[in-house]
Amino acid sequence: MKSIRIIAVAALCTLTLSCKKEEKTPSKKIGADAAQSSSVAQAIAEPEQEQAQDSEMLTEAKSKPLTTVAFSETNHNFGNIKQGEKVEHIYEVTNTGTNPLIISSVKPGCGCTVPDYTKEPILPGKKGKITLHFDSTNFDGAVNKVADVFVNVEKAPVRLTFSANITK
Repeated sequence: MKSIRIIAVAALCTLTLSCKKEEKTPSKKIGADAAQSSSVAQAIAEPEQEQAQDSEMLTEAKSKPLTTVAFSETNHNFGNIKQGEKVEHIYEVTNTGTNPLIISSVKPGCGCTVPDYTKEPILPGKKGKITLHFDSTNFDGAVNKVADVFVNVEKAPVRLTFSANITK
């Protein structure tokens, strides 16, 4: 993550210096450099915004009275699936603590995975579920995906993973 920021800052500095060198060139070129500079700045800001959102979700999850949780599994292997196939897997969640379990958010690693989860508090001893829907359209070969589950437990977020081998 730090190396991406360093590269982005270096690119921004290079663009800034090239803008100063080309002040005598037509305004179209300077405008293009300004647009590039803006997109680099945006590329730097996006990961920072994501980290801030993750931090907010974690703070929200941990602001509730803490409890403990058990998952039926945290890793699933779909095996071989055909490219373009849409599959899903349900991860069962059990509240093993004494306070209600609250799933604040489930954040998948990319847009190919869509989560669905129990929205109401899960009472002690009761079960809920998290379903991850995966669209294999843009993949070929082995894939490994993740989703972070923000819950009111000590070691949050909890990471769920799944894998598949996409065949044509």
